[in-house]
Parts: sequence; structure tokens; C-alpha cells
Amino acid sequence: MANKEDKKNSNSSWRIKNLAKSSTLNLKDSVLIEGLPGIANVGKIAIDFIIAQKKAKKIAEFLSYDLPHSVFIKENNLVELPKIELYLLNKTKKMKDNLLLLSGDVQPSNERPCYEFCEMLIDYTKKLGCKEIVTTGGIGLPKIPKSPKIYCTANNKQIIKKYKEIVKINDKTYGVVGPIVGVTGLLVGIASEHKIPAIALLTETFAHPMYLGMSSARNLLNVLNQMFCLEIDMNNLDKEIEDLENEIMSRVEQLKQIKDNQGKKDHKLNYIG
Repeated sequence: MANKEDKKNSNSSWRIKNLAKSSTLNLKDSVLIEGLPGIANVGKIAIDFIIAQKKAKKIAEFLSYDLPHSVFIKENNLVELPKIELYLLNKTKKMKDNLLLLSGDVQPSNERPCYEFCEMLIDYTKKLGCKEIVTTGGIGLPKIPKSPKIYCTANNKQIIKKYKEIVKINDKTYGVVGPIVGVTGLLVGIASEHKIPAIALLTETFAHPMYLGMSSARNLLNVLNQMFCLEIDMNNLDKEIEDLENEIMSRVEQLKQIKDNQGKKDHKLNYIG
């Protein structure tokens, strides 16, 4: 039965809405995989696809006053607050680890809320047996790449070696990527203070605010499929990815509209509020 009680850290603006009691999950070994919105939304597309196809169970929601002060209008004409969600995909005979899949509409846009969120997330997932973290994101290029490469960086060499033995990824990231901004980078850095191995998977994509990197997300999904033995059929992705693209693009456009309006000193808002 869901635990409806919200928990809030007194030193943080973040609130956790538990949808399942941690004692009933009985997790020992789990890997946290992050896929929040970013450059071309490549990480979000890949993680949302895994959640949908594998029917992962939502176990928690993270909400904060630091998220955009707006609501999304869904296709059924009802509104929904922006949030970040955590899903559970239980291990199978082939998939050796439980996967904690992090997705959401947005990610913290300012420095302090981002640090607070990453600290809170690590503390929360450690109680769910988190032993490793994988983050995903994009490397913005001036043109659409024909064959997007996937790079990796981590907080220790062992985790890079571990996954390079499973799948082809480029660990020569220095000089290719600048600072990794947001949860994708910060989560890897903070994880080292908790002695949790963490790796960031970064795929080349087109750096345009309204571009969705579907081919790059497909490559990223293929890598995750091999890393964790997800048994995803990569041959029948087009229709499901198209549906996902339409949903994400709708929210991207709404968020862009808010940012554009905030950037103008004298403007007329085209929404009621």
C-alpha cells in the first residue's frame, strides 16, 4: 500500500512523496540511472522509453518550490505540476541488478537546489541499496551528427573499465566536453563523497533548444540495453519513440514559453495566472 506521507529535509526545499514503503521493496543491490531533460533531451528520451516498455513501477515523486512556477496542461485538459519521478525495475535472471530509473519534466535550474536535490537523491536511494550510479546526457554540436558517438567520464577508473568490457564507449572525454552542468554531472561528483561509483554517458547531438535527439537517444538506449541486459527489442522502436517525442515536445514548448517570457522585461503573458 502506498505511503502517502511526504518527507521533507529541514535543510532542503525538496519534498519526497513515497508511493511504496521501502521495507516492502526489499532491495539489496540497485543501480540508479538518471535521465532528466538536458541537451536535446537524449537522456530523458532513453530512460522514458525504458520505463514505458519495461512497465517500471513508480515508487517516489520529488517536488520543490524551486521548480518552475507553472503547471502542464495534459491532453485530457487537466493540469499537472512539474515533478521528478523515481521508478523501479526489478532484476530478472538476465538483469542482475535492480534498476532505479530517474526521469522527470525538468531538473533544478539553479546551483543550490541542484546540490540539494543530488544530496537528497543519493541519501534516499542508498536506503534502497544503491551501489552504483549512471547518468545520461548530451554533448551539444553545431550540426546534427550523422553517427553520434558516446563518451563517458566517471568518478573512478574501475567503473569505466567495467562497462568498457561490455559495450563500446569512448573514455577520451577530456578536451571534448566542458563542464557537465546540472544533475548529470553533479550527481557523479557528489557520489564520490558517498563512495558510490558513478559514470556519465554523454552522446553527441545537435545543440538547439527545440531539437529532440532521437537518433542519439537510440544509440544511448542501445548502450544501456547492453550494459544491463534489458532485453529491449531495438527493431521496433519507431512508433513508441514517435509517441514519446510528441509528449516531450509539448512540454518542451511550454517550458520554453515560460523562459522566454521571464527573459523579457516588458511583455504580455499569453496565459492566465
